[in-house]
Amino acid sequence: PVTGEDVPDETARVPLLRYVNPRPAEWPDADFIVGNPPYLGARTNRLALGNEYLEALRGTYPDVPENCDYVMYWWHRAAQCLALGKTMRFGLITTNSISQAFCRRLLEHHLDGTPPISFRFAIPDHPWVDAADGAAIRVALTVCEVGRSDGLLQNVTAERGGKDGEFTVELDSATGSIHANLTVGVDVLSAVSLEANAGMSCVGYQLSGQGFAVTADQAALLGRGRIAELDARIKALISGSDITRSPRGEMAIDLFGLDIADVQARFPEVFQWIYDRVKPERDHNNRASVRERWWIFGEARSTFRPALAGLSRVIATSLTAKHRTFAFFPAGTVCDSTTVMFAFDDAYFLGVLSSRVHIAWALSAGAHLGVGNDPRYTKARCFDPFPFPTATEAQQTRIRDLAERLDTHRKRQQAQHPKLTFTDLYNVLEKLRAGTPLNAKEQLTHEHGLVTVLRQLHDDLDAAVATAYALPPTASDEAILTHLCALNAQRAAEERTGIIRHLRPAFQNPTATATQTTLGTDATNATDTSASAKLAAKLAWPKTLAEQAQAVRAALTTFAAPADAGALAKTFKGAKVDRIEDILETLASLGQARALPGAKFVSA
Repeated sequence: PVTGEDVPDETARVPLLRYVNPRPAEWPDADFIVGNPPYLGARTNRLALGNEYLEALRGTYPDVPENCDYVMYWWHRAAQCLALGKTMRFGLITTNSISQAFCRRLLEHHLDGTPPISFRFAIPDHPWVDAADGAAIRVALTVCEVGRSDGLLQNVTAERGGKDGEFTVELDSATGSIHANLTVGVDVLSAVSLEANAGMSCVGYQLSGQGFAVTADQAALLGRGRIAELDARIKALISGSDITRSPRGEMAIDLFGLDIADVQARFPEVFQWIYDRVKPERDHNNRASVRERWWIFGEARSTFRPALAGLSRVIATSLTAKHRTFAFFPAGTVCDSTTVMFAFDDAYFLGVLSSRVHIAWALSAGAHLGVGNDPRYTKARCFDPFPFPTATEAQQTRIRDLAERLDTHRKRQQAQHPKLTFTDLYNVLEKLRAGTPLNAKEQLTHEHGLVTVLRQLHDDLDAAVATAYALPPTASDEAILTHLCALNAQRAAEERTGIIRHLRPAFQNPTATATQTTLGTDATNATDTSASAKLAAKLAWPKTLAEQAQAVRAALTTFAAPADAGALAKTFKGAKVDRIEDILETLASLGQARALPGAKFVSA
């Protein structure tokens, strides 16, 4: 064929197997289960096991999410044995994807089960060499038992490879309740998605066809620059590596909204191009919608596109990256599935996302991937539950100005030095902050990227965003996460009463009446959708003590002056002053609030 690629023979036939009465394998009774199950990734399960076996496996274990690695079926069975009292403990070596979103759902199912199980020991990410092919991979080690108990968590802080494939590692240790994301401390996984953030972020387009990507020269041959309507259909293509490394300058053919007859009639060169290069690949796709609408991206993000309408630019970040960075791109850019898009053209949002507050949250809530253990930005955990600050107009202006300057600075230096990458810039920035000497190559990056200027912009931005959250600029990551979890609980309580602080209210809820809340003089972008504005002005008082403490802590941060229990009680519906007094004293004893004369408190 014209593409030069092999095309499957449509006349070829292979037998399809049907497994009769598939059921779990019988495991022998054992006091302890220890194992190193096979490492098949979610994307290679079907190829390695075959369609029929995989479907039988999934049907036998419906509780295991389909995107889990093969090894998680062993982890699930071992956890079941614990819950049934058939074993005392189990310890398994698994892929390090155990802490990613799909696997975490399985872990949470068992951690919160009846009876619950707990991690007694875990190393979430450890170097490993595959015995089959010598490939370097990353693994996790977990030990579990029945009941709720603390465990020992160890993290690799340094590693050195040896000549025979072995590794020498250095570990730090922490003791506490180990959460499903294999961390101790603040449980960011307890945060819930907020309606305020709904529809504002999405993983990029899944093209599902190599023929959609073209070079600038190929785009010109197809008619771009010659056929006016085609300019809006062949757009710049951005991948995660384009953001973190060097842009490839590729473009993508986006035919969303057209039927194939329109494409053939209006853009015949494009029709032939994708017919020859996309259709043969899509004809064998397992998904009927992708197979039948072969000229449209596999994931065209139809529900997200309306949020992009009317914007001059959008924010994007690489789905997986060593350094978590965000940048503006023209709104028409096709950001592929290795990116995450955000429907904002206001630099205020770029500033908050780029700040240390959000980065700390994203690193804790997200997952890690690959040999380099690079952080992965999981939208459902990193963005959807993230509570944006209730910044004053002056604070928003300050953050907006710094974010514009940050975006301009990086793009200007990259334009002057095309080989300069975000990874290079932030590698050097990391070394500057650590006080580590730069080698010759890094010194050149420092000069070309003006990294000292970059550092100052980030420091100023971090301070401005921290101020908007009523946090000190020097707040620890633990303090930041504690504050954000409490704020998430507060926002979730607000939303249950009908108050939603939409990030883009004109788009997200255009028919509602925008109003100020009574949480503080700086609260903005709140939409009252309840039946009674009078009732909606107050927050619902949580039922459990833990939620009450989080709500009081978050409410305290919104007061511009010291507040007493009486003032805080007015923030909530049904809250008792004496109850809030007790909570304030407890928060003060934990260092989360500071007591002042006159029975008044401020956030610590």
